[in-house]
Amino acid sequence: MMSTDEHFMQLALADARQAASDGEVPVGAVVVCRDKLIARAHNLTERLVDVTAHAEMQAITAAATALGGKYLNECTLYVTLEPCTMCAGAIAWAQLGRLVYGAADPKRGYTRYAPSALHPKTQVTSGILAEDCARLIQDFFRNKRT
Repeated sequence: MMSTDEHFMQLALADARQAASDGEVPVGAVVVCRDKLIARAHNLTERLVDVTAHAEMQAITAAATALGGKYLNECTLYVTLEPCTMCAGAIAWAQLGRLVYGAADPKRGYTRYAPSALHPKTQVTSGILAEDCARLIQDFFRNKRT
């Protein structure tokens, strides 16, 4: 039986697949608050011509709008790839309750450059469906090179 974390990561993966089909780097994110899905997003950097339009940033904005407030301390963000430093900063400012990510990002992930960037109360779970998340990104870039 699929765990709750796996279930919501599957939704984030669906958004990542949509990003790939749109020519975006395939990263998807969903925000859950009190067991209810309140936001979902994927990378929009190409479409919006905006380097800050990462899936996490889009999902945080949508979640704050849905809740009518900027703090997400009762929410969980599920994202297919470890957030970058910019997104980790936004996660900290939003005071996110929990971060769950799939694949690690050893080149650009926040744990490499700013391991203390998150809010001190944010709980982190990594590696949920990591192989599926990593494969999606690897296939995307492999196809770009051929």
